[in-house]
Amino acid sequence: MPTRSQVDPQPPRCHHPVMLNVCPVRVLDDNYAWILGPRRGSLAVVVDPGQAAPVADALARRTQRLAAVLLTHHHPDHVGGVLELVAETAVPVYGPRRDEIPTVDRPVGDGDRIEVPEADLALEVLHVPGHTAGHVAYFGHGLVLTGDTLFGGGCGRLFEGTARELLGSLRRLAALPPSTEVYCGHEYTVANLRFAAEIEPANLALATRLADATRRVEASEPTLPSTVAEERATNPFLRCTEPEVVAAVERYAGRPLENEIEVFAALRRLKDGWRLPHPAIV
Repeated sequence: MPTRSQVDPQPPRCHHPVMLNVCPVRVLDDNYAWILGPRRGSLAVVVDPGQAAPVADALARRTQRLAAVLLTHHHPDHVGGVLELVAETAVPVYGPRRDEIPTVDRPVGDGDRIEVPEADLALEVLHVPGHTAGHVAYFGHGLVLTGDTLFGGGCGRLFEGTARELLGSLRRLAALPPSTEVYCGHEYTVANLRFAAEIEPANLALATRLADATRRVEASEPTLPSTVAEERATNPFLRCTEPEVVAAVERYAGRPLENEIEVFAALRRLKDGWRLPHPAIV
């Protein structure tokens, strides 16, 4: 039977931050690639194409051609479709310098500015290590593309960095303007918010968001984008100084935790082994 990434009879639902259309493309099991382009235009940029065919199909439905590819980090589920997508079109492929991705011909680092005039696109590169050493995010036009650093209601696992590094990356993203729309790499929002609700059961904004995200998933709709303000209000990994979060994590750790980094590290370990419900915090 075809998977959702192979057959998608409904056109992607597009969101409209300043000057751009941003459309999700579901690839593999739960990844998102993102297509960015002007509201009226034939060229577009693709972010993190883990699989080529669904992205190519989405571009064809939108009667758009590829102008560039942006990559946030080196994991195969984010870069697996690049070679096939660029095989017949010589477009630039941007990606983090420190991740050394073979398909990248425009390596970028913190503070660099990417301009793709054909797609009316200009973005700032933010180095946000922790998930991988070189992981980057792209910020501009009222949005941020966070890859696997910041998720809806959660954050990425620590594969190549430290808790201090990932917490610093999340703080940096949380300091962006509150209205900034957050586009991440996976549809993990409901599972993340269920975990968050165990950490902060009295958080009314979190309960409301979980109900809305659940409704969206049941309707086969994306839960994204969120906003920086929404993440700051409901994402426990951005709330490691909140008393209820600290108390819940200390109950799990079985001891007082000295600072925000210790709370964050313990929270990440708890999430790594989490199953609903978790006996340490119910």
